[in-house]
Amino acid sequence: MSTATAIARPGEVLADLLPASRVRDIALVAGGAALTGLAAQIAVPVPHSPVPVTGQTFAALLVGTSLGAGRGFLALALYALAGSAGVPWFAGGASGAGGASFGYVLGMMLAVAAVGALARRGADRSVLRTAGAMLLGEAIIYAVGVPYLAVATGMSLSAALAAGLVPFLVGDALKAALAMGLLPSVWKLVRK
Repeated sequence: MSTATAIARPGEVLADLLPASRVRDIALVAGGAALTGLAAQIAVPVPHSPVPVTGQTFAALLVGTSLGAGRGFLALALYALAGSAGVPWFAGGASGAGGASFGYVLGMMLAVAAVGALARRGADRSVLRTAGAMLLGEAIIYAVGVPYLAVATGMSLSAALAAGLVPFLVGDALKAALAMGLLPSVWKLVRK
């Protein structure tokens, strides 16, 4: 009796462990968009902020690290385009471009490309490197989302920081901690 074992090679992300094909890539991109849309439905309103706490950023960063920069970016681009076209899968079932939190969606597109590129360099295989990748991804999301929030709502930048960054820091630290446990553990299972 023989068993096939997936062996990770340098430069691979988790998705590369599946047999390569165009169908695989299309399914992964569509699945990444759908996972992000599903996670966005976990939405908790934040007092004094037009931006809710969601599972969306966590899912997006997992999509980036699992699929790599190219497929991750395509998954989030599909998510953004479909949501802009009317698919109700932005936070809390919203759709359409231009809302106060749409800047965070745009930031996620850049963040998944960054964390995907880092994952190709092994950033998702140890706890500390995963933490660094997740924190960088979150920083990119906020670097785009907070200024967009300020412009979309007419808030000052300091008010946008207070409404669109500060209330989310603890939750993002918890999401990073979850990723720090999850991703390296999956790689350990793959190596066995």
